[in-house]
Order: sequence, then C-alpha cells, then structure tokens
Amino acid sequence: MFALIDANSFYTSCEAVFDPSIRGKPTIVLTNNDGCICAINRQAKNLGIAKFAAYFKVKQQCEQAGVIVRSSNYELYSDLSTKMIQIISQFG
Repeated sequence: MFALIDANSFYTSCEAVFDPSIRGKPTIVLTNNDGCICAINRQAKNLGIAKFAAYFKVKQQCEQAGVIVRSSNYELYSDLSTKMIQIISQFG
C-alpha cells in the first residue's frame, strides 16, 4: 500500500509547534542565509507575499503587516518529519 501525505506549509507549521504564540499569524521561513522565502503559511500568502521571493524585496511589506519571520531550522524540520513518519507508519 502507498500513500501520499502533504503536510501543509510544513516548515511554518513546525515553527508553530514550538512557538504556539505564532499560530494563526502570517509566518514565513527564510533560506539558510535569510535571502529568500522558502516556506509560507496561508495567512502570509493571503497578504500577497510570494514563496521564493527575495526577502529584501518584501521585508518592508512583512514588517508593516506584522508577518512573523523565522530563519530556517532544518534540524527541527527533520526531527518533526521523522516523528510524523513514525506515527503514520503505525497505521500502514
């Protein structure tokens, strides 16, 4: 049996797991050197902020709209991905 599971806005969702105060708020995650947006949640997308945009081009817009900006944390995302797969594998 095979399944395809898509975790919506995974990186921003992971950030919200460890900081519940950002849940429901527009949030973006930036690439390694904070150069580009690599993840965006629905609230930020609804503000017209685009995934993969150069951060310097949208920084002022993000600040004015109160967008939560996080640097990427690949260790966190890997850990939560592994845990998610372990839980899913219990059902397969």
